[in-house]
Amino acid sequence: MLSRFPFCAWMVGEVNVGDKIRYWIGFNRVSGIGPTRLRTLLDAFGNLETAWHAPAEDLLAAGLGPKTVQTLVETRERLDLDQEIARVAALGIHVTTWQDEDYPVRLKDIYSPPPVLYVWGEIKPQDRWAAAVVGTRRATAYGKAIAREVSGALAASGVTVISGLARGIDSIAHQAALEAGGRTLAVLGSGLDLIYPPEHRKLAESIVENGAILSDYPLGTRPESRNFPPRNRIISGLSMAVIVVEAGVGSGALITADFAVEQGREVFAVPGDIHRRASQGTNRLIRSGAHPLVSPEDVLEALNLDVVARQEVADKELPEDDTERRVLEALSSDPIHVDELQALCELPISQITASLAMLELKGRARQVGGMHYIRARERRVEYRVE
Repeated sequence: MLSRFPFCAWMVGEVNVGDKIRYWIGFNRVSGIGPTRLRTLLDAFGNLETAWHAPAEDLLAAGLGPKTVQTLVETRERLDLDQEIARVAALGIHVTTWQDEDYPVRLKDIYSPPPVLYVWGEIKPQDRWAAAVVGTRRATAYGKAIAREVSGALAASGVTVISGLARGIDSIAHQAALEAGGRTLAVLGSGLDLIYPPEHRKLAESIVENGAILSDYPLGTRPESRNFPPRNRIISGLSMAVIVVEAGVGSGALITADFAVEQGREVFAVPGDIHRRASQGTNRLIRSGAHPLVSPEDVLEALNLDVVARQEVADKELPEDDTERRVLEALSSDPIHVDELQALCELPISQITASLAMLELKGRARQVGGMHYIRARERRVEYRVE
């Protein structure tokens, strides 16, 4: 079975905007208080500041167990929230919560979304058009080549590539997205002050320039093995689709696929050699109902990402000049002569040719000979399996 749990949507309700970020950070450091118990506290006290200072008996009355209350009391006695805020600020990290408008929309709608996200870099609205590319750390040459092509094709089409910064498929996916001039997000299983693996520090810094590194774990959290399965739900939760390139039977990428199914995301798997261990997991995913990925375009077409994602990018690329907009709208994949464009747009020929020149420079239009023009399209990538 692809899914280990029944699909269930978690709808985060309104949260008191008066809550201070310090208390969200504080509760995030209390062992045993996750999304469900935090929601319980919000329902009982109205805001996290009141909950943080509440006496033990009130916390018990609110529904927390004795052990959790003891942990909370001990944590708030030793934790300096001002110091926690200072640590976050010193590292240039942004903290976003359920109550914030910049909290990722897709993530907010999954079951039990993380209440707090630590973000190094910037998550933009266009990142909601995203696909995860994940796989084994022990990637084969075949897997590396496919990960590079798929991620590059997605990024070139305006789709944000999401992965986990791990060795193997993950790091290749991030790098390929950056090389294609696209955006990429990396989700860690550790605090943002402990980039893992450490040799990917430079890659992380590159990602921050055109994307973000994020984690729901507090600063100082070490990259322990138990942290990675929960973080995989964030990778899939941020995405419209999850693509598993290579994965052994026990690979963590399969956990990401499971979360994707329960979150209602599409799952794609790259078929592989039935005799290779790295392909056993992906082949089983396909047998269980995942879409076989035989071309990078499969994802774009299945989710219509080549239209919806590029629309986000086009809003930024298109100029404020109304003339260029009108000319671009008149272009299609069929060649059209400048005289026809003039008639369609009802503009002087000098404005038509000037706009076409600008659109060519911006990669939005292309001349195909004899003063005929078409709307430019990004290069379409196909597999070259040897």
